[in-house]
Amino acid sequence: MEPAVPEEEETGEKSVEKAFNRHISMLKWGGLNERWRAADALAEFANERAVEPLIEALDDDYADVRWRAATALGILDGREAVPPLIRCLDDESSWVRMAAARSLGQIGDPRAVEPLIRLLDDEKPRVRREVALALGRIGNPLARDALLRLLDDPDHDVREAARQALSEIGTIGEVSTV
Repeated sequence: MEPAVPEEEETGEKSVEKAFNRHISMLKWGGLNERWRAADALAEFANERAVEPLIEALDDDYADVRWRAATALGILDGREAVPPLIRCLDDESSWVRMAAARSLGQIGDPRAVEPLIRLLDDEKPRVRREVALALGRIGNPLARDALLRLLDDPDHDVREAARQALSEIGTIGEVSTV
């Protein structure tokens, strides 16, 4: 005879599942504030079933929802999110581009290296900074030359991010302290 599962544990698991499903529904059909909050909440569940709805949310009409969905996908670390996140590198919103770059760095998939390198010319310093950091996390030496060019960026934070990235890739010893 198997030991009975305490009723409290069943209720707790059911409660978590119910909350998870509620956030999935809110992400798909809620108002603007509900959708971006749902994207945030889904990252907390660490449940791979959230990846597909979050990928769908990358096409939301509102940048806030796309930004939060891109951020959540980096936390969930799903490889299937890499191509949609790469597409987000062209988003009209710099916040979405920045979140997509950060998430691609967290996931660490080498497919993102070349698209990220192309984004190093972004007009927004915060995007260039996040792209440099993402390239450092991925650690692919293909990014070296592009990161070296960033050492002359007009923005101090971008230059520091490039130095950090080069250090993570393992080439900082070859770079003078500019």
